[in-house]
Amino acid sequence: MPPAVHSSEAMLASVLIQIIVVMLCARAAGSIAAALRQPRAVGEIVAGLMLGPSLFGAIFPDASAALFAEGTGDVMYVISQIGLVLLMFQIGADFEFRRLDEPHIRRAVVYVSVASLVVPLATGFALGRLSAGTLASSIDPLAYSLFIAIAFAITAVPILGRILRGYSMTKSDPGLIAISSAAINDVVGWILLAAVVAAATAEFSIGSTAARLAALLALVAFVAAFGGRAARALVAKFRGSGEGLAPGLMAIIIAIVFAAGIATQSLGVFTLFGGFLAGLAFHRETEFVEAWRRHVGQFVLVFFLPVFFTYTGLRTNVLGLEGAADWGWCAVFFIAAVGSKIAPVYVAARLARIGKGESATLAALMNTRALMELIVLNIGFGLGFIPQDVFTMLVVMAIGTTIMTGPIIEVLHRINGWKITRVMDA
Repeated sequence: MPPAVHSSEAMLASVLIQIIVVMLCARAAGSIAAALRQPRAVGEIVAGLMLGPSLFGAIFPDASAALFAEGTGDVMYVISQIGLVLLMFQIGADFEFRRLDEPHIRRAVVYVSVASLVVPLATGFALGRLSAGTLASSIDPLAYSLFIAIAFAITAVPILGRILRGYSMTKSDPGLIAISSAAINDVVGWILLAAVVAAATAEFSIGSTAARLAALLALVAFVAAFGGRAARALVAKFRGSGEGLAPGLMAIIIAIVFAAGIATQSLGVFTLFGGFLAGLAFHRETEFVEAWRRHVGQFVLVFFLPVFFTYTGLRTNVLGLEGAADWGWCAVFFIAAVGSKIAPVYVAARLARIGKGESATLAALMNTRALMELIVLNIGFGLGFIPQDVFTMLVVMAIGTTIMTGPIIEVLHRINGWKITRVMDA
């Protein structure tokens, strides 16, 4: 066997071993999480952390080095990013705004959306400016502070949706308001993130930055104006095939998703945003979205997503936070993130004339960050705008805010005398 082929085969075998370990560990951890009344994704995230230097790498460094061999990191990164592009398409396609017919629901969504964006953005930016000199002295303080602000503002739509299904809350007022507000949160958050990345990576040239932002806005406007009609025509063309998701349609959609990613990447914005934009164009095609979720979405969740969680885990070293100062800052980030979501959402819901118990439930739901937060953090860390220790602190915050959601909801149900209907996560 030629040396080049032998080397390629060895690389392939190493990557396949990693994927086997990652998928099985993620599935097992997800089952444990479901048994503990947590979304499966929480277990999968924790499994990713445990496979990294926070546990496995610390206890068995030689085995960890052998399993996650040097040179395979780029391959795992590419695999995880392909999965995330497809996942972002699904998240965009899953957005549902058509049920907001009742005036009191619309009013509450507006109030909660504004409060859950403005206050966390301001709090995160202020904390970023405060901590920049201590935690990120070698990083541009403006870019660092903006990433912290966006990280505070994000709410995890896919995990939130699984929590709502798990508690049979998808048709309740708090559930409807939460998922709609979270969708608006993430749309605005991704656009802000795209703008920040475009500005921060343009070497701070006013002309170059303005050109990139103008091109990005033009692309968003184009998708908003023509994307829905093009998606409807494309789906209609294959509707008579008698298949839920015809192979020809699937191939075209995947090509469109990847092309949209290439387009946004060429504008100096992350590839994921292109997948998200493409998904938004298809969000009214409910039959297609359901077929995509059934045929493609499950594979993304079982195969690609655990790879991303593990990739994040390999970059996160909780043991790297040394001393009271680091853990003190970690606590500050956590408390500030939780307080800047829960308090303003509760107040906004009450101002919208939502009951006390439902307002508290809504505040707890909007505090869920998880997956979307990890994506933002990986982007910031990869671009060098978030240092290693702060990355770890914010990963801890993302996991903690997600884990606390379920128990808070159950406590609130008991306090208010509501029936708890728990459905095991798939």
